[in-house]
Amino acid sequence: MSMKSLTRRRFIEAGTAAACGLLASPAWLSADEKKDDRFGPYAIGVQSYTFREFDLEQCLKRIQELGLHHAEFYQKHIPFDSSPDQIKAILKICKDYSVAPAGYGVLPFTNKHDQNKKAFELGKALGIKYLSADPTTDAFDSLDKLCEEYKIAIAIHPHGPQGNKQLHHWYSAEIILKAVKDHHELIGTCLDTGHLIRAAILGKKLDPAQQIRVMGKRNFGIHLKDNDNEAEKKGDPDSNVVFGKGALDVAAVLKALKDVGFKGAIAVEYESHPKDPMPDMKDCLAVLEKAAKKVG
Repeated sequence: MSMKSLTRRRFIEAGTAAACGLLASPAWLSADEKKDDRFGPYAIGVQSYTFREFDLEQCLKRIQELGLHHAEFYQKHIPFDSSPDQIKAILKICKDYSVAPAGYGVLPFTNKHDQNKKAFELGKALGIKYLSADPTTDAFDSLDKLCEEYKIAIAIHPHGPQGNKQLHHWYSAEIILKAVKDHHELIGTCLDTGHLIRAAILGKKLDPAQQIRVMGKRNFGIHLKDNDNEAEKKGDPDSNVVFGKGALDVAAVLKALKDVGFKGAIAVEYESHPKDPMPDMKDCLAVLEKAAKKVG
């Protein structure tokens, strides 16, 4: 279903809901209010890129089938330039499937303040807590002002090797913390455990749990992902693997998040088998459930 057809079908419903006060605040389903007993104290969601082969409603159906209630959305599922009417329709359908937007991204940020502000306006309309981000080094003065104004966090997202030749400029917590430590307290990270693992391909072995501890209170989002680096080196396009089949210690990551007082939703992300990721996603959640019980 296209965004246009979604908007047509949902706009009347959204308008009715707004008139009844049901959409007065987009924080109708916060991470603190909607946890799943399977995962103890952890709020578990999905990075919607996992379902990039599907439209928004198909994505939400799959998140619901997994029994989850949170999502970090990317631009296919919620276009950056969505109009206020489209946002109303999007929030209505999210509510129908009991999935709360927790974050949005990954977005670029530069020193262009007006463009940066558009991202925060979108975040405010969606009721999210953070924007996962890939900022330039000259963006921070603008982001300081916007984080203070909107009370929405900027969560810098590290990538691993770029084409197996060069590390991403924000590839580790140490590099990110050095850049942000003197900036607004709402500027931190959305660490991606898969990309942290991938850094070892170019000789930078990073422990995801230790990286979480480095960032401490500046962890605002997390992409939980595992990777088989040897498979990637051989050119396997499906090197993202079910948790535990690569290098990820899920229990150690959960323990680190607990120890630093992480309050957000953990976004499970799975990039392999995009046409049918559900079987492997269910296996990932089974591993996650077991790890949560061990830590809890």
